[in-house]
Order: sequence, then structure tokens, then C-alpha cells
Amino acid sequence: MAAALFSSDGEEVIHRNLAAPDMAISKIPEKVFDEIYEIEKTVDFIQKQGSRRVALQFPDELLVDSVTVAKKLEDATGAKTYVLGDTSYGSCCVDEVAAEHVGADALVHYGRACLSPCTRLPVSYVFGHKTVPVDLCADTFLHLYPDCESHVVVFSDVVYDHVLVELESQLAPGYPHVVFSRLDWHGEACPPGGVCKFGRHFSPNPKLWPVNYSIFFVGSEGPTLSNIMLTWPRCSFFSFNPETREGRKEGLDVNRALMKRYYLIERARDARVVGILVGTLGVADYLFALKHLKDIIHRAGKKSYMLAMGKLNPAKLANFPEVDVFVLVACPENSLLDSSGFYRPVVTPDEIEVACNPAREWTGYCITDFRDLLPGGFAHLEFPEIDPLDADRTDVSLITGGLRSARLSAEETPGQESCTSLAQRNNATALAELGPAASFLAARSWQGLDRALGQTPVVKAVEGRRGIAIAYEDEISG
Repeated sequence: MAAALFSSDGEEVIHRNLAAPDMAISKIPEKVFDEIYEIEKTVDFIQKQGSRRVALQFPDELLVDSVTVAKKLEDATGAKTYVLGDTSYGSCCVDEVAAEHVGADALVHYGRACLSPCTRLPVSYVFGHKTVPVDLCADTFLHLYPDCESHVVVFSDVVYDHVLVELESQLAPGYPHVVFSRLDWHGEACPPGGVCKFGRHFSPNPKLWPVNYSIFFVGSEGPTLSNIMLTWPRCSFFSFNPETREGRKEGLDVNRALMKRYYLIERARDARVVGILVGTLGVADYLFALKHLKDIIHRAGKKSYMLAMGKLNPAKLANFPEVDVFVLVACPENSLLDSSGFYRPVVTPDEIEVACNPAREWTGYCITDFRDLLPGGFAHLEFPEIDPLDADRTDVSLITGGLRSARLSAEETPGQESCTSLAQRNNATALAELGPAASFLAARSWQGLDRALGQTPVVKAVEGRRGIAIAYEDEISG
């Protein structure tokens, strides 16, 4: 008899053996399989860590090879491996929470990665060694940069990083001012005069960086390229796509994208209620970032509510219509969420800071790494001292054209806030104070599930309402 597909026993689910479907056939030739998945390097990592339970995190497109990789590693090390498929948040982030569910003492991350620092487990990355026509890439660089005195920083998507050493050997003799970035996800100290960003470090001329530099990117369009372009929007950008074998000047309208981000800042300034979205449970210092945001939102006279819901979609966030704007705390590549299809806009921690902190001004640069905003970060600015006589400020909204007031607070942390909303707490005459969220909930026709065991009489089932939530049949007027 076939085993049940569903079980309430979590331990049974973790240890269940599943057969791989026949259609799941790897497209990687066997002779290069071990090289692409860096089996030897991974075995060495597991043995050096002395790991006995290892989590293997695969994105969806690489799951087809997960069973083969796991078997090779188990045979070589004797360690027990667990394949992590559907990650809690973005697949570019290390899912330490899922790894802890199986008691893993090490994690191997496969495929594209944002290289955000982790704190709980030792991590090894396997990017996949995607092939690149290096000679064609070098020829494209020569065509795009005919001036040998050009100041250029060369970046790549992580899956193409292995070609930068060979590309440097071809270009460095003729281009003395070209700088090649290097991956660094171990949190090592940044070299003197160097720039450390997005798990990479490089050393440009500090007197010319970034305005007088151009950036050459090896890779395809995606969150990594967009993140770099919005972080240094004054640089010119060129790219070589190994998949299409074409080079080009990047055509992303950076100014338009920046104006969209500024529009979101104005929406955040208009907001009275802010939802703080927990978009990561693994990136270092995310708890400090959540507390920091809660503090500055409170000091700006706004209400905040913290929400953790895994992968975001419009339907999930539409369940909170009382929230005017959401701020997403996530890795740099997932922070720039396109919320055009959402009921309410989603902004970055940097944008909510510009909206709330009077000491911060819009500079035209996007800061997507929330750790840069925390105390000790290069972009951190203390909330200024507020004169009680100047606490109530008024300005004009660029969205509505109306006046808006901001009641700034001198308190560093949210205290007990006064509330004049009262509601009946029981059948007697007792009254209870309600906060803004509770008041909104009390006005809803549906307030969630309440078991109320033994308190609700048993009744026969009756026909319910028909239609969709926005227009039930009994609400449609003739």
C-alpha cells in the first residue's frame, strides 16, 4: 500500500524517502557533473567542518540534480544530507531556518546567491561554473572601451565569477586603470581604500570613484545588475551576456527608476500606518534593523506593525488594508521589490528613513543593504533632537497636494501610547482601550477564526454568501 502523501508528524515528513520522477533527468553531462557542482570542494568543506548533518539548498531549476549531488556527498563523507527546496524567502538567500529544522550543522548553497552575511551556520557556496566565451567577452570589452585609459570596474554575476581571473589576464596589460571585483562573503576586513559591497570588494581610485568610473558587468539582466546600477547611478554601464554572446550599453532608464523610488518616499511620508515586513530570518543584523525601523517610525509620529509572512504576493498584503505603506527588510537583491501590482506600495528601509528621519535627505542614490543604515554603517544618521515646541511640523504632500502634519517624538523607543478608543470587553459594563489595529479589527464584519470551544452552540449548516469578497450577490444593487 502506498504511503500517505500528507502527515501531521513533522519528523516522519523529514525522513520520508521519495523517488525522483522519471522525467527529472539532468541535462549536465556526467563527465563534467562533478566539476560544475564542485563535489571535491564540497567534500573538503564538509570534512573540515566535521559535519554529520548537512543541508543542501537548491533553487527550483537545479532540484533535478539534487538527488545525485546528495548521494555523491553522502558516499564521500558519510554525512547525512537534507535537500532544501522551497526556501522561506528568496532562493538567493541562505535559508538557515529551514536548515535548523533538520538539525543541520553546515549548509551548502547552490546557484545564484546574494552573498548576504550569515551568522548561525558555516556556509559553502557552489555557483555552477557556467561557461563563458572569454575571448569574445574580452573582444567586446575592447570594442566598448576603445580608450585604454578608461577607468572601469568589472563585476560579474556570481555564476560567472570564475572567468574574471582569465579575463583580467587578457585585459590588464592594455588597460592599467581597470579594476576587477572579487567575491568575499566571509565578512573579512575591507582593504584600505577599497569598497566592499554586495559580497564583493574592489579598490578603485578614491579620488575618481564613483563619478569618473564606468562599470562592465558579465552576466544577464537580473536583480544583481539592477541593484548595482541603482546603487551607483552616476556611472555608465556596459554588459556582456554570456547566454546571448552580446555586449551592449545598458538601457535601463536609471533616472526614471530613481524618480519612481522618490515617488515611493513621498507615499511613505503621507503614510500614517507602516507595516514592517520581515523578509529575511538569516541575514546578519536583521533583528537590529527591525528595531531601528520601529524606533524611527515611532519618532516620526507614525504607527507600525510587524508582519512575517514568508514569500510576498499582492493577495497576502491586501489582507491589511489599514496599512498605508509597507517597508521590506530583506537582502539587497530582494529589497527592490516591484510593488506596482500591490494594493499598497512596498519601500526599502532607506526610503522609509528618508521619509521619517529629518536628518536624512534624498541624494539620488539607493541604499539597498539595510546594515549600512544601522549604527556603525556608512549611511547611518542619528535622529536629531526635537524641540518640543517644534514637534508639530507641517508641509505639503507632493502626492495629494494637501497639507500633512508630522508629530515628531523625542523618545528613542516606543512607549505606552494613549488611545481614546473604547470597546465593550465583556457582557458586563467593563470597557477596554483599543489601539488603532484593534479598532480597525472591531469594525470588520469578519475578524478571523476563534475556536471558542464549548461556548458556541451547535447549529445546522446553512447556505452561505455567494460571489467574491468585493461584491457578494446580496450586496449587488439593481
